[in-house]
This record gives sequence, C-alpha cells and structure tokens, in this order.
Amino acid sequence: MCRWAAYSGAPIFLEEIVSRPRHSLIHQSHCATECKTAINADGFGIAWYGERPEPGLYRDVMPAWSDPNLRSITSQVRSGLFLAHVRASTGTATSRNNCHPFTHGRWSFMHNGQVGGWDVIRRDADMLIPDALYPHRKGATDSEALFLIAVAEGLDDDPQGAMERAVARLEALSRAKGEGTPMRLTAALSDGQRLYAIRYATDDQAPTLYHRWSETRRGRAVVSEPLEDGETGWETVPQGSFCVFDGPEVQVRAFLPAPLSIAA
Repeated sequence: MCRWAAYSGAPIFLEEIVSRPRHSLIHQSHCATECKTAINADGFGIAWYGERPEPGLYRDVMPAWSDPNLRSITSQVRSGLFLAHVRASTGTATSRNNCHPFTHGRWSFMHNGQVGGWDVIRRDADMLIPDALYPHRKGATDSEALFLIAVAEGLDDDPQGAMERAVARLEALSRAKGEGTPMRLTAALSDGQRLYAIRYATDDQAPTLYHRWSETRRGRAVVSEPLEDGETGWETVPQGSFCVFDGPEVQVRAFLPAPLSIAA
C-alpha cells in the first residue's frame, strides 16, 4: 500500500514533511503503521509548485530511504504547495513512469488504493482517455488512467465533479466485467492554487487519511499517517469525502460518484 503526504501553506523546505519528522514519509516508506499490506518501496516522487504555474517533478524507482539525491533536494527546495508519494505497486511494473505524482499542465495528482478489477478492465479504461490526452499516458497504472480520465471529465473547471465522474466510469467498467473487487482510494491533487483530497471506497475499507493545521508553520499537512507519534491536532478525513484546503480554511464535502451504465 502506498503512503503519501501533501502540504499547503507558507513556504517550507520539503524535508519538513518528507524526511525530518520522526514518522516522516521516508520513515513510513519502510515502517508504516497504518497499512493493511506491505510497503514495497518500489518508487517515490515529489511534485512541487514554485515560481511557475506548472509543478516541478522528481521521481525515481529507488527506495526513498536510500536516495541521497532526494535528501539533498528536500533540504534545499522550499515550496508552499507540494505532493510527495512512496509507491507500493498493486501489479504494474516498477518504473519511473509508474511512480506518482502524475502531472498534466498545472495539475498534479497522486493516489493510494486500487481500481477494482484493474487487470480485467485496463484496456477498456485506457479507451476512456481521449486521443488528445493519450500521448500523456506514459505508464501503465490505474492511478495515471484515473487522473487522465478526470482531466478529460473537466478537471480544470470542476475538480470534484471530474473526479466523481472518472471514478464512476471506472466503477461501471468493473461492474460490467463482473468484477467484485472494491474501488478504494485516497488521493491528493492540486492546480497550484488549492490542495484537494479524497477518501473513498465502495466498501468500508478506504485507506486512512488525516490533516492538521500548524500555526507555527502557517500551513496544513494532509497525510496517510500522522507525522509525529502522539502529536495532537490531527483530524481524520471521513470516508466518502472530497476536501478543499485553501489556507486555514477547510471544506469537507460528500464524494458521491453517480452510478453509470457501461454505455454512459
């Protein structure tokens, strides 16, 4: 199972989320406490926003704890909005193109969980990506497909609706193929202005997700697991939620992919 962390607020060095806390993302990459499955540590990545609308992106297939370049970058780069991810494959190959986050234009996206019946619906799912977007399909993961389908569904103008429609389309494919495997996800995405997060599952087993506002940093961390043992102030994101983080303001809305038929 993947682990991820995102931050939005006053600029900080990436290491303040990625490597310095006692239970940082790097620590979670080999010692996660709230995973249902093992952490494979078969890739990591960071997308961060700086002076330009499009995010910077660094990804590799090495274990996060053993890459000195990652530690060097996180100790030097400061950002007010970034996404960081440690990958645990659910079946696709270990490659840089399959590492999160994924980017398109000003958008960045990362995901933990699974699309039910992916091995069976993969070809049909790829066909939901329009021809104009398909050249951006670099890897083979369900996560990248979900992201590009959401882009096609209008992510620029309606982030929540686009994600609901994208998830609904993949659920419809899974049902049509007779797959009983659930859809489970936590995801973070950003357009460089706001940070969004989702916690959702078709059963009651959505991966864990927390957020916390820090008055000291004047920023908010959104994480798979709290970054410090025993630290107070972490709030659990309810299952079935779409969250909008804009400075200290938080909106938590119901995330409700509408059932679709396969012809929809």
